Amino acid sequence: MENRQNQTNINWYPGHMARTKKEIKEKINLVDLVYELIDARMPLSSKMRDMDDLLGDKPRILIMTKYDLCDQVETNKFIQYYQKKGNIVIPVDLKNGNPVQQIMNKSHEILVMMNEQRKRKGMKPRNIRALIIGVPNVGKSTLINRLSGKKATMVGNKPGVTKMLSWIRVNKDIELLDTPGLLWPKFENQKQAFVLASLSSIKEEIVDKEDLAIFILKTIYTQYPNRLKERYGVENIDDFDAVYTKIGQRRGALMKGGKVDYEKVNLLLIRDLKEGYLGKITLDTFEDLS
Repeated sequence: MENRQNQTNINWYPGHMARTKKEIKEKINLVDLVYELIDARMPLSSKMRDMDDLLGDKPRILIMTKYDLCDQVETNKFIQYYQKKGNIVIPVDLKNGNPVQQIMNKSHEILVMMNEQRKRKGMKPRNIRALIIGVPNVGKSTLINRLSGKKATMVGNKPGVTKMLSWIRVNKDIELLDTPGLLWPKFENQKQAFVLASLSSIKEEIVDKEDLAIFILKTIYTQYPNRLKERYGVENIDDFDAVYTKIGQRRGALMKGGKVDYEKVNLLLIRDLKEGYLGKITLDTFEDLS
């Protein structure tokens, strides 16, 4: 295992994602606004690809979810970058914070402008219709429930209601066209693919657990080395056998007879990252943009 290099080449694009993109193209004229959700712990890797042609010139609000779990210093660099490109960016804590007012205020600003345009054309005002998109496990369902203040209701007898896309009324002013989590056909950047896999946006079954654990070790050691020392007593990763032995002994990932269980260590590293035991982290770095 010494000097272990990642062997997995990740690509995961199940058929329903291609079908969903086709349906978005068919329904995009029914919406006025796009809520694009981005995981604040991976503000580059979870940013949607290949969507500009589908979404056209629809106003877009970038909602940065899980902001409470990220390294805000690093993630704020991406927020400023997206803002400089003309995007509205709203960082949110969907579980404990109060994101609704910010999102609704921005949505109402767009609603007012939209209805002024409709009035000039002799058309009646209407409630806003927003498309919600994002990678898998980015927090779309949580956002919908927070916006609605209750379990969201399906809206029937309306264009866009299909098995893949669903109209949901969140309040008297806004309806959402919800979509399944989306990725893109090919990951040109394997680091970003591993980042997505590390935070549950790619199905775990297709990724070798050891490759993923090694990626996490290398990334945390490079960006947050003190976290490995604090959690596992690991001060360097020159010898992965020694690292696994130390982690296994420190965290009790052992087989009968006291031998380290490598598979348990793999699962432990993956779980500790996802559940926040390695602290507030951002796996993308601003240098990754170059």
